[in-house]
Amino acid sequence: MNLRLLPLFCLPLFAHAQTPSEHQHYTCDNGSRLELSLLTASDERPFAVLTFAGQSVTLPQVPAAVGSLYRQDDIRLQLRDEQAQFEDGQGDTRHCLRGDSGPTPVASSSPAATSSFIDVTGSVTYHLRRPLPAKAVLVVRVRDLARGAARVLAELRIALSGQALPIPFATSIDRDLIGPKSKIGISAHIESAGQILLLSDRAYPALTGGEARYQEILLRQVNRAR
Repeated sequence: MNLRLLPLFCLPLFAHAQTPSEHQHYTCDNGSRLELSLLTASDERPFAVLTFAGQSVTLPQVPAAVGSLYRQDDIRLQLRDEQAQFEDGQGDTRHCLRGDSGPTPVASSSPAATSSFIDVTGSVTYHLRRPLPAKAVLVVRVRDLARGAARVLAELRIALSGQALPIPFATSIDRDLIGPKSKIGISAHIESAGQILLLSDRAYPALTGGEARYQEILLRQVNRAR
């Protein structure tokens, strides 16, 4: 199994990590093992380093309705009590128990369960006559606009050096975070050195009838008074 490693542009988030808060291991329904270290970055953002099948991936923590959820692209790890559910990004899901006694193997004839996640995809484009700064970053956020302060459900940061337009993006949100009154929207902006250069002038709807819809987001240049 080939797990995708964390993209290089995401590494600064974890560059000054503190001592691991906890090291855990899990045994999964196919007899495999997960080794897990839970850490906190210098900016107090928690993340996990997961070792599986001889490879390691770094997964930042994201909002979850139940337990703790760590995700990078479509590699996901959800922890709840002594249980873990791991999706390896290759369409394979493992159900695991903490310690050396794994759960009862799931029969191959069992029907596939509905995914706990909704994939949100789209692309971003803009019209700009001059090139962006070398360290410009695209930030895409998925929010529940019906909640106070528009709660962020997912955030992507994409380094733009060498990126061709339109810029694709893909993330996912925990289905259980979406209530009957939720209004899920996608917004984006491009920033450099802490300054916003371009941004979307509205939040684009992420869901239709509870299911994801592909969105093409247009960014507009920020006008600044001289």
